[in-house]
Amino acid sequence: MKALLALVVASLLGGCSMLRSTMPAPPAATSVSQADSVPIERVPYRVGVSSVTVEQLARQHACVGQGAGLITEPGPVEVYRLQCSDGKVFMARCELRQCRKM
Repeated sequence: MKALLALVVASLLGGCSMLRSTMPAPPAATSVSQADSVPIERVPYRVGVSSVTVEQLARQHACVGQGAGLITEPGPVEVYRLQCSDGKVFMARCELRQCRKM
């Protein structure tokens, strides 16, 4: 019985090595300068009517930063973006000057 069990285990272990195939190595990571990608679009900083409100809202969500910039066209619905000091981005949507975190 032990010999049969040893034979089954040996054949299973041997079979596992047969399942391994030689797969090509994953491609090396390319830097942004080498990749054929779309360049990052820089949005100019614009102050909106709710910039101060968004900055206060960001502080309530543990985001300390300066200058909540309007990234959409001025109107009844606006979207603001604020770069936090820890590197995160805080975004808010304001509808008729009522702002909420996105």
